[in-house]
Amino acid sequence: MEIENLKKPLHISPSDFLAGAMDYQRLMTYYQCALMETETKFKVLNEQLSIGREANPIESIKTRLKKPVSIAEKMTRRGLPLTVDAIEENLTDVAGVRVICTFRDDVYSLANSLLQQDDVRLLKVKDYISNPKDNGYRSLHLIVEIPIYLLNERREVKVEIQMRTIAMDFWASLEHKIRYKKNIEKLDGYEEISRRLKLCADQSAALDEMMTETHLMICKMTGEDVQEDWEAQL
Repeated sequence: MEIENLKKPLHISPSDFLAGAMDYQRLMTYYQCALMETETKFKVLNEQLSIGREANPIESIKTRLKKPVSIAEKMTRRGLPLTVDAIEENLTDVAGVRVICTFRDDVYSLANSLLQQDDVRLLKVKDYISNPKDNGYRSLHLIVEIPIYLLNERREVKVEIQMRTIAMDFWASLEHKIRYKKNIEKLDGYEEISRRLKLCADQSAALDEMMTETHLMICKMTGEDVQEDWEAQL
């Protein structure tokens, strides 16, 4: 089935949706451009914030564009039409950026530096570092609008940003592999597995905290300029 225009509500299967349409492909191009803009902003901040330091605050940056089948399934679950307008209006995670930082204070300093830019608009913040999820998950989530500049227009595009430390990312990556790849929620003893995973998260957080405190101690001893209360500024 050829989809000519996704501006009109269509009831189609994910496989049909994957056939694509010009409007959908154009929208994905906008999201891809927003990912490039966001990644560039973080790379610039990484260089700037590394001045006077012996290491950059960012360990890695990963970007991803949500797959068409995942978009279709999410829209269907929510009872929304598979249209370009509905996708743009209702989904905030089509374009995703994950920033892995060395220390916890780097997460907040980078987030605040990004949000101080006058062309970045904050839509929503969820601080799972200060308020971890019940399973132990820790990360700072930002939904922002990033401007992209096209041939004849400027568009504001939503981007989901996840920011976490090396320790937080280590736990989250392994937890995802353990919990979601084995269908363990159907097994006897699932509660014990969840308890162990939560314990690992707490131990990882304690290690993260100690490393952050040690880093701050060294910064004070060497006279490096640091700020310890970034959380309060978000």
